[in-house]
Amino acid sequence: MTFIARILRFLFWVLIVSWSVALVRRIADSLGRAADRSEAPMDVPSDAVSRKLVRDPVCGMHLTEGLAIREQSGGEPVFFCSDECRNRFMDEPRKFAANA
Repeated sequence: MTFIARILRFLFWVLIVSWSVALVRRIADSLGRAADRSEAPMDVPSDAVSRKLVRDPVCGMHLTEGLAIREQSGGEPVFFCSDECRNRFMDEPRKFAANA
């Protein structure tokens, strides 16, 4: 085989390999973007972030005071992670009073 033919064959395979790598990257990126779309980021206002942690008396979850749902119970502020926990607490406050 002549020298020119070898060079052309080498360039052909370099082209095939580079296209294959680009195709695999494109497929991987599209799969990564599909996974990112399923988990929408939480929109948090910048003033809601604080350093003080509070505890939800119903589920025991710790979260920052700025992100928590605040309610008054017996003159004391009580913080909740979700509306569901707040509603459960408001239905039976004595049950969760020790955790507040």
